[in-house]
Amino acid sequence: MKIQLADFLVIIAYLVLVTVIGLVLKKQAERSKNDYLLGGKSMPYWMLGISNASGMFDISGTAWMVAIMFVYGVKSIWLPWLWPVFNQIFLMVYLSVWLRRSNVSTGAEWMLTRFGNKRDAQLSHKIIIAFALLSCLGFMAYGFIGLGKFIEIFIPWPLVQPYVPFTLAPEYVAHTYGIIFTLFTVFYSLLGGMKSIVWADLIHYIIMVFVSITIALIAMQALADHGSLPAPPGWTDLFFGKDLNLDWTGYIDEVNDKIKADGFSPFGYFFALMTAKGILSSLAGPAPNYDMQKILSTKSPREAALMSMIVNVVLLPTRYLLIIGIAVLGLLFYKDINIASPNGQDFERILPAALNAYIPSGLLGLVLVGLMGAFMGTFAGTFNAAQAYMVNDIYLKSFNPNASNKQIKKMNYLTGLVVVTISILLGFFAKDVNSILQWIVSALYGGYIASNVLKWHWWRFNSNGFFWGMLAGIVSAMVLPYIFTDTVPLYYFPVILVLSALGSVLGSLMTPATDTEVLKEFYKNVKPWGFWGPIHDEVVKEDPSFMANRNFKMDMFNVVIGTIGQTSITALPVFVVLMMPLQIGITAAILGLCVIILWKTWYNKLPAA
Repeated sequence: MKIQLADFLVIIAYLVLVTVIGLVLKKQAERSKNDYLLGGKSMPYWMLGISNASGMFDISGTAWMVAIMFVYGVKSIWLPWLWPVFNQIFLMVYLSVWLRRSNVSTGAEWMLTRFGNKRDAQLSHKIIIAFALLSCLGFMAYGFIGLGKFIEIFIPWPLVQPYVPFTLAPEYVAHTYGIIFTLFTVFYSLLGGMKSIVWADLIHYIIMVFVSITIALIAMQALADHGSLPAPPGWTDLFFGKDLNLDWTGYIDEVNDKIKADGFSPFGYFFALMTAKGILSSLAGPAPNYDMQKILSTKSPREAALMSMIVNVVLLPTRYLLIIGIAVLGLLFYKDINIASPNGQDFERILPAALNAYIPSGLLGLVLVGLMGAFMGTFAGTFNAAQAYMVNDIYLKSFNPNASNKQIKKMNYLTGLVVVTISILLGFFAKDVNSILQWIVSALYGGYIASNVLKWHWWRFNSNGFFWGMLAGIVSAMVLPYIFTDTVPLYYFPVILVLSALGSVLGSLMTPATDTEVLKEFYKNVKPWGFWGPIHDEVVKEDPSFMANRNFKMDMFNVVIGTIGQTSITALPVFVVLMMPLQIGITAAILGLCVIILWKTWYNKLPAA
């Protein structure tokens, strides 16, 4: 354990700084609901983009990505398509523009612009609120426990025990650390709202850039000293065939067991299905969490698109410098780091183990601040989103539509305290509710796709269709794991999709269509492409000059080019750290070509405002 006084001072300085940010921005946040929840829609797109990227730089995700980089090598760049990482390209190209044109405060409020305010339209509004709150609470609960376990590795409780007036059972050490840092996060985000979150994220991102570059340089020096990586043939290859063809026998034999347990083979088929699911997920648009709130916080539809572009540019190179740097250190010094767990070797422990062993004191404190800041940014953004749904979509819509600014301010504070209390309580009972809560969250996302693709592109899709599509997807995603036991969820995803799509279509066709006036207003304002023929005809009757959105082919072309560019900007830092000049040159050339094409086909055609 190498943490020293200098590291503690760095951590304390960071916590003091984010607290000051909350205090300074408190008055600005109290001006109105929009100032608190959306920063008054006054912040520049680049700050929101960096904040959004910073919030995605989470500890648990980074630990997983280090593990898969260690196991699968450069090919692991494709595995985050499971999320899918390229949804940011769809947002950049057109979906952020569409979403921001709605001019709403939350994803649930967006439902009212699409389906209206009548009684039957409330079904979609209510189910999306339930989806948003449950997923937010789930992510917050397990996020703070993940942070606590991470900190526990670097600051063992016996080191702290002499300085506190109470004793603590070992099983609650992680919870205690989690609560301490969660309270700091809640303080600045509760007081300063969206603006304090964005400013804190900006500081955290600057720290992470320095940390990532430093770790990458340390790894490159270590690799140069050793001459080569102790990894099997094919580890440094980006592309693959039907199978991975990675054999760790004679290198680290237990990695073969990890590959078998992951169930990604045959990788070619897995990749095809993963890509198909990713495209559909991306077409559905952002889930109602902090990502959507940042888009809605931008000044205009144009800046919403540019914000999503910034996320790709600032997140991926920085994150992958850190990931490949730690993976290289893990490979070179695997015999010297301890990643053992009761269930065998835990490769997700490579991140904290390598940091603890090979990052010098002083810099280690900055690394911990960077990774803690990642948690705090993710937690704060999710916290803000949960508040938005409770205040905007429950309190103001159902209980007090005419609330004064003072009442809204009090409700922001009250709901914030309720949200964080529930999430902490869920975290304390994590051992009991983990399987159930993760199951529900997984099911919710499984049922999300069909309904949320159709809402953009089919005029006849209504609130009942949205409700029954979501419900069919959720229920099937809950039941199918018991039918397809010991099966990777991705393999039975097509069944979930078909059942959810049937629920969406039948639910819509068996009930009356959404009010034509609501559809006309939505179509004129958002201007989506898709199957809007009857509504387009009605709009043209009133306004012969109205032009339909004919950009489907160009948008899809830009998505393809954007995804190639995104993959290049991800692979480039990996090849740099591995010191592979030919691959660096080819990747940089492809990236440059993608930038030139997108400049002409996307950037120059963005809306003026």
